Amino acid sequence: MDRRTLLRAGMAAPLLPALAAPALRAQTFDHVVRIIVPNAPGGTSDILARLIAPELGRALGQNVIVENRAGAGGNIGADFVAKSPPDGHNLLLMDVTTIATNPGLFPRLPFDNTRDLAPVTMFIYAPYILGVANRLPVQDAAGLAAHVKAARAPLNAGNSGVGTASHLTLIQLAEFFGKEMTHVPYRGGAPALVAVVSGEADLTIAGATQAQPYAVNNQMRAIAVTGAHRLSTLPNVPTFRELGWPAEDAGTWQGVMVQGNTPRPMIQRLHEELRRIAAIPAIAARLAELGAEPRTEGPEPFRTWLTRETETYSRLIRDNNIRAE
Repeated sequence: MDRRTLLRAGMAAPLLPALAAPALRAQTFDHVVRIIVPNAPGGTSDILARLIAPELGRALGQNVIVENRAGAGGNIGADFVAKSPPDGHNLLLMDVTTIATNPGLFPRLPFDNTRDLAPVTMFIYAPYILGVANRLPVQDAAGLAAHVKAARAPLNAGNSGVGTASHLTLIQLAEFFGKEMTHVPYRGGAPALVAVVSGEADLTIAGATQAQPYAVNNQMRAIAVTGAHRLSTLPNVPTFRELGWPAEDAGTWQGVMVQGNTPRPMIQRLHEELRRIAAIPAIAARLAELGAEPRTEGPEPFRTWLTRETETYSRLIRDNNIRAE
């Protein structure tokens, strides 16, 4: 190497750390990380966020706190993350079916789902449990179908809110049975379940993470579950797929998103950490107890799912003339 080449190399060397610094910062978590849950405390998203936070904090070397920013069908929390700095320090954890349904429900969202939010990974899938009040003379799926068709007045179907996945799934079931139901919105799945347990509502459909205890403890009667297989805690309850019912894969799809312009290395780091956390034996066991299964495939499968489900739900909302309250 001649003197001129050595001189050029020497002059370039100090630039290398400067060029590498932005890339390094793009993967570095250097202050408090927030998991934004756009629902009230106690729901599935909140349970998951508080399960994840300690492990994620240890992995990133930062405090991770959970903030509940409820309201407007999840849009308040989602909008907060959409308008946050694109540095991966604000995570949105929610039932992302809400992200898929809101474009059809709200004609003017304050953010763009596809531009302002970036998928990190789906975290879990929990099937729905269709449950009926114990006072109903219904023991199984065939009995429910017969009762719905024979009832003089439409059954009261409690749901977790207008336009939610539980509402839309119950609409699909009513159409399948060929008989209308009276759809009664509650402020979340938990109040709808309480309404069925108390006898105020005739039936509801809710995520297994919330509904399973009521069914196992015989506070309501489980009729069917969504998803690919029966629940180990309710082995005698058939799946929608077995019954030939629609919406067989409806359920609680909990995922994590960040601000849309977050650097890809930061998104990848979060995905890898969340996938590792879901595999920790104690957490995997807790997820199983909640009736959930890890679904940490990463950003692209999540994006494909979101595109497909947004189209499906938008069509269903439009065809049934559903409007957000």
